[in-house]
Amino acid sequence: MTSQENPQEDNADAKTPSWPDAHLLELLVCPVSRGPLTLDKTTSELISKDAGLAYPVRDGIPIMLPEEARKLEG
Repeated sequence: MTSQENPQEDNADAKTPSWPDAHLLELLVCPVSRGPLTLDKTTSELISKDAGLAYPVRDGIPIMLPEEARKLEG
């Protein structure tokens, strides 16, 4: 199977994690505030400024559980 047939193989050796699809990011909202999320690629998190929470993105999958979120400082 070539990497063209399986595009995930291209990302297998990449040093940066894969990110959620841009369309998916437009659909996601914070489960606490129902407000918008912004992607912070440096920390691999989806940020909800309204709720003051940062949701982790692991292997390109957003973990949208409030108990998994990190509280933002400030």
